[in-house]
Amino acid sequence: MENKSYFTSFILAGYREMDNLKYLYFTIFLLLYLIIIVASLFLIGVICVERSLHEPMYFFLCNLAVNGLYGSTGLLPSMLSHLMSEVHEVSLSCCLAQVFCLHTYGIAEFTILALMGYDRYVAICYPLQYNSIMSPLRVYTLITFSWLYPICSFSIFFISTARLTFCGRVLEKVYCTNHSVVKLSCEDTSIINIVGLVGISFTIVPQLLMLLYSYAQILIICLKSSRQSQVKALKTCTPHIVAVVNYSVGCLFEIIHSRFNMSHAPSAVRIVLALYFLIFPPLINPLIYGISIQAVRVKVIQILLKRKTVPETVIIK
Repeated sequence: MENKSYFTSFILAGYREMDNLKYLYFTIFLLLYLIIIVASLFLIGVICVERSLHEPMYFFLCNLAVNGLYGSTGLLPSMLSHLMSEVHEVSLSCCLAQVFCLHTYGIAEFTILALMGYDRYVAICYPLQYNSIMSPLRVYTLITFSWLYPICSFSIFFISTARLTFCGRVLEKVYCTNHSVVKLSCEDTSIINIVGLVGISFTIVPQLLMLLYSYAQILIICLKSSRQSQVKALKTCTPHIVAVVNYSVGCLFEIIHSRFNMSHAPSAVRIVLALYFLIFPPLINPLIYGISIQAVRVKVIQILLKRKTVPETVIIK
């Protein structure tokens, strides 16, 4: 019988190339995490308090900010801890918990962005029927779906990963991903890989089709509309387009880092490729929406000036 060693912990080897500048990286990532927390909580707070923002688009935005906090918290606290540690070891249970957190974050992010695109489609293409189509019941149903769908869809092949035994323990990353963990298994993972590919298609294709359809219909309407209507549509869609592009860039970087040999690339490049997906969407989304939403800008100015009202001349429209 073949003698095998089964491991219940992993070594995150990606931290080795960060050791020389670990205090610099710690400071940068701590600052980014604090900005994510403050910006996200501020945006959530303003949406909850400001009655004029109790509309479907802002409820979806609030969930996007909550998901950003969820994803960044699944990565950055443990990352900061590892940067200050000499031993970059993580238990199997903690690694699997991080896998579940980060993957459900990614699916939820794309799902919420797709629903926000659908909301913009209804608002621009069916403005008179908007309130009846996007009724409170439908909005709450869609928000519930955006959280349950990632959990249910990822759980299908996460359970298969959790049942594996592992003959390797070195992950060439700074965090755990399903693909990197499965590669260390002692068992034949061909079926799991097939299930994973099918699962990825179910967690990406529906949202992608919804986004493409929504913006195709918006483009058709804009081409038939006046210049003023086109400018208004562009203004209301720009933050969402920026968020989708930012998310897509993060996905592309993650694919490049995970699937291709990047050993020849500079250390800083590899770090950006590995972490962009999990840091920059939660960082940029609250900032770009906070800048674009007038009510949020007004609230910021009120807090900074410590006044109850802000003159119209102060508000940048």
